[in-house]
Amino acid sequence: MSSAPLTPESPLHIYYLEGSIAKDEKIVNENYLGTWEEDGSSFVFFRQQASESIQLLLEQNPHLQLIDTYEITYEQWQGGKLEPIRLGGFLIVPPTFSIPSDEASTVMVLDPGVVFGNGLHPTTRDCLKAIEIACAGGKVETMLDLGCGTGILALAAAKCGCKRVVAIDFNYLACTTARGNVLANNLEDTIVVVNAQAEGFTALASDLLVANIHYDIMKEIIRSPGFLRQKWFVLSGLLGSEAVKVEKHLSTLPVHILQKWRHDGIWHTILGITAGPELPPKTDNCQES
Repeated sequence: MSSAPLTPESPLHIYYLEGSIAKDEKIVNENYLGTWEEDGSSFVFFRQQASESIQLLLEQNPHLQLIDTYEITYEQWQGGKLEPIRLGGFLIVPPTFSIPSDEASTVMVLDPGVVFGNGLHPTTRDCLKAIEIACAGGKVETMLDLGCGTGILALAAAKCGCKRVVAIDFNYLACTTARGNVLANNLEDTIVVVNAQAEGFTALASDLLVANIHYDIMKEIIRSPGFLRQKWFVLSGLLGSEAVKVEKHLSTLPVHILQKWRHDGIWHTILGITAGPELPPKTDNCQES
């Protein structure tokens, strides 16, 4: 698998397959970047045209079927200009850029590879704001990042002083990417990345649970007994109707919603705490971001 960082102009050759590729399936090609699995489909990424490798894969796996091929630039795939961006108190820097020696912001080196989660999506931005708020008091020492993607939110919590972070994602490529970013930021003693189903980890008590994840998984997380063992929680990746359902269920629990973000009336993020000895009165603080 190719490990050199992609530049904005780097070409991506994407092969869209129907069917899932086994984790132990070896794709021998020096330009292979990784495979993204979702809903029974596979997207196989290469730096250069790889028809022969794909043909061999199809011959060895008769259940797979080639649906389409695409050729775009890396910047087009990521959906925006790839350059250092400031989000709140963070400066997120791609690995191909140097960090100014006088930089005062909290710096995160982030290589998203071909995984989504470069800081451009509004839910990622709102989660970063929520993490800064939760960590501001210096009492958040443990975190669960459910559906970690590139690891950007786990990195943010660690940079804010969180001492132990467990980052979980069911997608193998996401975990591989997140581990690379943990190493790039020298946080391997703080962050552990686990390839597993996120909803199975709510039994672990933490100071902060962050779930920027599909609603189908979210509803299981907030209904699990372990959810109330988390002190702070950030729930994101929610569409309008999904956010309504989540808030309706939260209203039945001993929790307090501290702040809500809504982006373009579409994406919703919720920051809250579970009941403690001094639960503040409920408010409806919703911000457009």
